[in-house]
Amino acid sequence: MEKSPPTFVVGIGASAGGLNAYKAFFDALAPNTGMAFVVISHLHPAAHSQLAEILSRHTKMTVMLAASEMKISANRVYVIPGNADLSIENGTLRVVSPRISRNSQVNLFFTSLATSMGARAVGIIFSGYDGDGAEGCKRIKAAGGTTFAQDSSAEVSGMPLSAQATGCVDFVLSPDKIPAELDKLKVRVFSQESLSR
Repeated sequence: MEKSPPTFVVGIGASAGGLNAYKAFFDALAPNTGMAFVVISHLHPAAHSQLAEILSRHTKMTVMLAASEMKISANRVYVIPGNADLSIENGTLRVVSPRISRNSQVNLFFTSLATSMGARAVGIIFSGYDGDGAEGCKRIKAAGGTTFAQDSSAEVSGMPLSAQATGCVDFVLSPDKIPAELDKLKVRVFSQESLSR
């Protein structure tokens, strides 16, 4: 099957308690949205991540560990490797290992996503301690993109609440409700673009 570029690139950041949120999100998500999904999870540097394998049980999309020079394609899920920073440039992933600093990977990826995708950037913040992702949400919003934070269903509320405190979060929802909003977003952006042609 021909790999096509995604209509949107959706960055999903989480830390502690994020696994259940990822599962609920992908369980509710159609496998043919035309979007690409990049999962940025805080993983212990020494941990061998089974995250890609676990997520592949919750979606029909191809799930893979991100690697440098990988072109992002629609209807695929890319997972950050352990002890690495991940960014996107011109639709291509870049992996830097070892990571530069602890627990800043979501901000780093979201910032590159805002620059690379503009209004077609989507940031989602799920459960986790601390505030990684808040600055990245500001960048995505400033670039015309869309941001989501997990509601009170988050097992650990630090990351979603920090994102909300920026005033730059468009939707606060449980993970299983976000896919429906992504569908609406696609329709809205396409209709705006066809009007402006």
